[in-house]
Amino acid sequence: MNKRLWSVFVGICGLLMLSLSAIPSAAQMSEVKEKPAMYSYVANWQIPRAQWAAMEKDNESNKPILDKAMADGTLVGYGNDENLVHEADGETHDNWWASMSMAGLIKVLDQFYASGGTSSPALNSATKHWDLIFMSKYYNWKPGPWKNGYVHVSSYKLKADAPNDAIEMISKHLVVPMLEKMLADGSIREYEVDTEAIHTGAPDNFWIVYVASSPEGLDKVSAAITDSLKDHPFAGPAFGAMTVSSAHRDELLRGEGTYK
Repeated sequence: MNKRLWSVFVGICGLLMLSLSAIPSAAQMSEVKEKPAMYSYVANWQIPRAQWAAMEKDNESNKPILDKAMADGTLVGYGNDENLVHEADGETHDNWWASMSMAGLIKVLDQFYASGGTSSPALNSATKHWDLIFMSKYYNWKPGPWKNGYVHVSSYKLKADAPNDAIEMISKHLVVPMLEKMLADGSIREYEVDTEAIHTGAPDNFWIVYVASSPEGLDKVSAAITDSLKDHPFAGPAFGAMTVSSAHRDELLRGEGTYK
């Protein structure tokens, strides 16, 4: 359900782009503004089931390096996840950390290499591994740690003729206002709209990510999207004009993390 809802919800921006141009600038004073760039390093692993318990121990052993980097300001957040909807060629686990600079990400990565943390038995058992580095200018979180958060990731691909500011419009007028409400009422712990900072994929891809505080939080976000669609019956066609529907994918993970 989330897949279709996000697709239609994001499509409202096609209509908004036509109407917003007619609104006096003074009426848009409350418009969401982009934030300083936040960078995230995500290490994806396909780990054999027999090594899942060892992966949990690895995650615990990583915390001293990550906690120190949080304390000295190098990082603003970190965590790890296990995939709940497995694909034949997809990841089973991930580790991630976030910084307000690319340098912060790499400094922590270098510490893992120096400590031998990148060559543990659990990681050496991985049948597949790949890394991603994201950048976001639309994000927010509740400070502090969480356990058993439910991470929903939706990936999208813009069409070649989509407006240059399509992701900006999606974020400012649709995604951020709704997810800010979800953050305020405790349904989610964190959200972000990501693009790749290091392009290992097509540069027209983007991701909408949120961490639900509970399984019920997933339903609350879906309900909020449904409510937002009631007055926008042409949202679907608008979305279809901007994105490649066949390229859309979702992930659902469960994990733990913390933000400053």
